[in-house]
Amino acid sequence: MTPQLQQAIKLLQLSTLDLQQEIQQALESNPMLEVSEEEESPNHVQNDTISDMLANNSSKERAQESGMDEGGFAEEDNWSDSIPNDLPVDTAWDDVFQSGSSSYSGGEDDEYDFESRNSKGETLQDHLLWQLNLTPMSDIDRMIAVAIIDAVNPDGYLSLTPDEIHSGLQTEGEEEIELDEVRAVLKRVQQFDPAGVATCNLQDCLLSQLNQLPKDTPWLGQAKLVVSHYINLLGNRDYAQLMRRSRLKEDDLREVLKLIQSLNPRPGEGIQESNTEYVVPDVIVKKNNGRWLVELNPEIAPKIRINPGYAGLVRRADNSSDNTYLRDQLQEARWFIKSLQSRNETLLKVASQIVEHQQGFLEYGEEAMKPLVLHDIAEAVEMHESTISRVTTQKYMHTPRGVFELKYFFSSHVSTDTGGECSSTAIRAIIKKLVAAESPKKPLSDSKIAALLGDQGINVARRTIAKYREALSIPPSNERKRLI
Repeated sequence: MTPQLQQAIKLLQLSTLDLQQEIQQALESNPMLEVSEEEESPNHVQNDTISDMLANNSSKERAQESGMDEGGFAEEDNWSDSIPNDLPVDTAWDDVFQSGSSSYSGGEDDEYDFESRNSKGETLQDHLLWQLNLTPMSDIDRMIAVAIIDAVNPDGYLSLTPDEIHSGLQTEGEEEIELDEVRAVLKRVQQFDPAGVATCNLQDCLLSQLNQLPKDTPWLGQAKLVVSHYINLLGNRDYAQLMRRSRLKEDDLREVLKLIQSLNPRPGEGIQESNTEYVVPDVIVKKNNGRWLVELNPEIAPKIRINPGYAGLVRRADNSSDNTYLRDQLQEARWFIKSLQSRNETLLKVASQIVEHQQGFLEYGEEAMKPLVLHDIAEAVEMHESTISRVTTQKYMHTPRGVFELKYFFSSHVSTDTGGECSSTAIRAIIKKLVAAESPKKPLSDSKIAALLGDQGINVARRTIAKYREALSIPPSNERKRLI
């Protein structure tokens, strides 16, 4: 594979954010490249923008007057004739480059936007330590509190028992620390935000949150009774036994459950360190006059061109080191621009085929999604499946129904009674719809869902329903049973 082909493949599989980084790096390292102005006179045909690369080099006449071609080379230097109009980016070699956000590898001196790419949010420990610094405590109690905070896991629960924390403090400190002192400091830490933090189990977590509610909260006493004594029955959804033992009527139990369900079983979840992933759509789909149109997002990358000033410095029949450097940089710049154009053309071609195949989804939603595999698109655009895989990875499409990764539109199929096919995406949408409409007191089992799909002519096994249900993060029927 030539370096130019490798570059084209690399650019093809980059995500939008990584592509912007790659273009920025090219602009900084190659003096022949510059960002094109927003408003440019159409008479400046000697400037090679991406669109100019497709225009058959309209500046030849002007360059010939000075014995130079449009890139600044003499006519006898015909190296540019070797650049094909359609740069090949199709290959079956999947291991040439690895896709992912790690594709940008700038040097130590490169300017890198660490704040936007590597910024970290506040962790739960940071949040608790901040509150600890505002709480008046003795040095010993503060040491104990730090040890307790260090033992809190991301969900907000203690990963160590008070006895284990006490034993660790005994080996570290010289002064004798009583277990009761550890428990007393633990009580203070449990009053920190978020409510329910630093507890040992779910029962203690819920009770801690209930104890911090105002005493005049309706059904507070009954909720504490259920959590304290009958949490196992509540977890098993054995409402009949729960009503009998707690002596609560069904309407009263329903109100109690509403209060319990308003609590947070994972108090640390809301204050977790998160890595924000930004999604910028590569293509935009919209309907105009009854037709679906696909266009590239003009904001994904700056328009770049050959700098005419530097290109004009290249002299013919000059083999000096400076002139050789300028020639090499100009050649790399032209290949880079052509690789970008090839990437855009391939992306637009693949996205257009996907939209043409999935118009039902755009019109009616997930239930109208058709089966689609990489081979179908590869055949339509006359490219290899590996190329389609690169194009659809980490590339996003903005539609009236939301922003989706191109891979979202690909799915396997299930045969129907009428001899047709139904995509797995459509089946998952139907399952989600059936579960949303089910009776909370008598949820649908996997077998019942399979039977309902069979009534619609879609033959799906029960274990397949279970697989799709788990993929949708829908719990089994016994866990979906509820009174409210």
